[in-house]
Amino acid sequence: MYFKDIVGLHDVKTHLIDSVNEGHIPHARMLYGATGVGKLPLAIAYARYLNCENRGETDSCGICSSCQKIDKLAHPDLHFVYPVVKSRVSDDYLTEWREFLDQHTYFDLNDWLAHIDAENAQAVIYSKESDVVIRKLNLKVYEARYKVMIIWLPEKMNEAGANRLLKLIEEPPQNTVFLLITEALEKNLVTIRSRCQPLKIPRIAQADLQQALQQAGVSSDEAAASIAHVANGDYLKALRMIRSEGESKELLELFKEMMRASVSRDIAAIRKIADTLGRMGREVQKSFLLNTLRLFREYFISNLNEPEMVYLNSEELAFGKRFAPFINETNIQQFDDEFQTAFRQISQNGNARIIFLDLCLKSTVLLKR
Repeated sequence: MYFKDIVGLHDVKTHLIDSVNEGHIPHARMLYGATGVGKLPLAIAYARYLNCENRGETDSCGICSSCQKIDKLAHPDLHFVYPVVKSRVSDDYLTEWREFLDQHTYFDLNDWLAHIDAENAQAVIYSKESDVVIRKLNLKVYEARYKVMIIWLPEKMNEAGANRLLKLIEEPPQNTVFLLITEALEKNLVTIRSRCQPLKIPRIAQADLQQALQQAGVSSDEAAASIAHVANGDYLKALRMIRSEGESKELLELFKEMMRASVSRDIAAIRKIADTLGRMGREVQKSFLLNTLRLFREYFISNLNEPEMVYLNSEELAFGKRFAPFINETNIQQFDDEFQTAFRQISQNGNARIIFLDLCLKSTVLLKR
């Protein structure tokens, strides 16, 4: 991954490049920001630039020995730590990790877990990982200018393991750089955060996102602009919108059916949609609930008459013209609470038909407020 592969973020790229060329290289950085903005590829591009033998003004050369090894993620001075399962360590999944990064530039934890067939497992950076990190970083730099340790999702670190790394992060061996890539800054130990220089990665500018979508094959300027607006600076979300257009339409139709049945208080229709949702697979049910939570929030905001703050596609907006007024300050919080609860119950393998029937009946009451 090179700086050129990362959508937008021009100011951040310039800052990182300038800091290297000026010799200002913090021993530990924590990159934080929304999912889907490219924090991990940015960290890899920065690690590449640090060790490139023929740095350019805007990117690594791509032809030196260091760049060629990083292309294969096989550089002896570039190391990764990431969440895994089964009480193992990152190196146990190194082959899968290299394959995954070769296929993906923008992704999240669920994508990684799907790649290793562990969607239903809890991913953790186990305490024994700290022993591996300490051992690797106490070795001399093998051949590069810098030994770089990239920790993806440090908030997943076991607390005991994280505490063992405190001294190493604060005072690493000479020419060692830590890059911690977090999705949730506040979930990291304060003692870890205080030892890192924070770098906020902003959402991707809409113009840059739109241009990237056009290059990715979105058919028209209008479609690219619409997706870029709804994605709100999240390139991963934009890509998923392109790939799952059919699924998004299906989820919206289910939402419409559920809300219409609830508004009309049609018991037969309520039982029908509850039964339909109850028969679907767990992952589809969870997707439906998350999408519904998003729609509730967007329809509530749309009542404020601030269209630039609303992130809905054209079909969602069309339905919202009549439906949005039903979502207001008297019921938005309870809608959120009820559907969040349902999501947890579905995730815990609760009886889906009973859960969705209960949701429909509660929605009937809430929509009349």
